[in-house]
Amino acid sequence: MNGRIPYQNVTTAFELDAFKITRNLGVVRGITVRSRSVIGNLGAALQTLVGGNISILTELCEKARGEAFEIMIQHAGMVGANAIIGVRYDATEVMQGVTEVLCYGTAVIVEPKA
Repeated sequence: MNGRIPYQNVTTAFELDAFKITRNLGVVRGITVRSRSVIGNLGAALQTLVGGNISILTELCEKARGEAFEIMIQHAGMVGANAIIGVRYDATEVMQGVTEVLCYGTAVIVEPKA
């Protein structure tokens, strides 16, 4: 297939409504490693003084998750999948200020239920 998987065919569940899984292609993943800049650290520190949502870090986390998700979708397309089930995220601090974000799931081929 090697095409783009539609977002509606990516789920944290282990099945897709109205589809049956015809083939399991194995685990696919997307990984990105991100660091905060000195300016980002300073801005985040200032935001912690005020309290509430630390938008600088929220944006950084959202960007990292989005990148990992897109890489996972590309990986699934490369193995011929048309859906991904059981999607999860994991994050690990590799070193101070540097975080790895992993998005993974099971690549599958689905067909509409009869």
